Amino acid sequence: MKSFNEIPHGASGLWINPYKKPSAQAEYKISDAQIKDAQDRLLRFAPYIAKKFSETAANGGLIESELKEISRMGEEIYRSRGEKSPGRLFLKADSHLPIAGSVKARGGIYEVLRHAEDLAVQNGLLSYGDDYSILAGEKFTKFFSDYTVQVGSTGNLGLSIGIMSAALGFKVIIHMSADAKQWKKDLLRSRGAEVIEYPSDYTQAVKNGRLNSQKDPNSYFVDDEKSVDLFLGYATAGKRLKAQLEKQNITVDRAHPLMVYIPAGVGGAPGGISYSLKRIYGDNVHCFFAEPAECPSVLLGIATQQHENADVREYGFSGKTKADGLACPRPSGLVTGIMTQQLSGIFTVTDSELSAYMKMLNGTEGIRVEPSACAGFAGCSLLSFENGREYCEKHGLDENALSNSVHIVWATGGSMVPPGEYE
Repeated sequence: MKSFNEIPHGASGLWINPYKKPSAQAEYKISDAQIKDAQDRLLRFAPYIAKKFSETAANGGLIESELKEISRMGEEIYRSRGEKSPGRLFLKADSHLPIAGSVKARGGIYEVLRHAEDLAVQNGLLSYGDDYSILAGEKFTKFFSDYTVQVGSTGNLGLSIGIMSAALGFKVIIHMSADAKQWKKDLLRSRGAEVIEYPSDYTQAVKNGRLNSQKDPNSYFVDDEKSVDLFLGYATAGKRLKAQLEKQNITVDRAHPLMVYIPAGVGGAPGGISYSLKRIYGDNVHCFFAEPAECPSVLLGIATQQHENADVREYGFSGKTKADGLACPRPSGLVTGIMTQQLSGIFTVTDSELSAYMKMLNGTEGIRVEPSACAGFAGCSLLSFENGREYCEKHGLDENALSNSVHIVWATGGSMVPPGEYE
């Protein structure tokens, strides 16, 4: 796919980003200071999180996932194609992040915490030097009960926002599109959230949620399409991944490149993660997104440079996919604008391929994730595409470099899926 006009409808493919620039020439719209501020805020909240969510206590209240080498999965993928593996394959298991069981636990929970901190500090209830475990007290939950948090979601963002907001004491309203799974709606209601269902898609759910929130001066809307705070929450992943790589004695440099493949819905999570990795590793990391073959919204947003105005349906795509977390017909203009000069390319993947990857991952590694989380495995087909091989040649990824490369598939959700639903 050399241009967006050549994107195959309903089939897998690879689009290489022609707008990408060398790291030294690219524009970075989010500063390292902003990312550090987000990292520091999560550290301040760690005592509260450890106290409120026991599953995080062993990690000191940090919401983090394992970086796991999945060599058996890699061998099976390349064996089935009659190809040789170009390097080591790892899974970044955000599918098993504590509290919300998806990558949204990074950005969604961070933005809720940021809002809670702002309210408490502005009202004289909290100082930045305090032990934030006090937020678990009745005084704070009563205070937050006068405020509402709202969000539009296809599922996982709603879970992260709903679970954390309810824990703090906020009233919660989640606006969910037709693509959202019933079990996610049921789980949110069980945590005390109000769920408003729409027969239409994600874009309409966000629009209605935004309008509903604007009517209430005590309501805060988490805007998946425009939020810098969400982006910053996801961006804290870069430094943590760097520490995990170093702990496993993995070097990242020109001779040992890092290849990262992340599923993309509206773009916030993969955008924040990729941006932070580019700030750390520059040209030695190559970040690719993966989208459903019938809903490549971020691809179209960047390729056409129409950003949030690019609607997949206007280009003949149905927007329908079993990967509910990726069923976003329009991308985030904020993210497509930021990532235009950073992103290497985007893979498209069919629903049948997602099912095959799910079965293969469970069979080889005993890991269960949801369909959306498997989209990143499309990155393993980089060398199967002519433009993928051309990309490698252009960026010095020769046979020696690829033999020393590390490939990370970012698993974005699935640990909370009920067994019957998974089967």
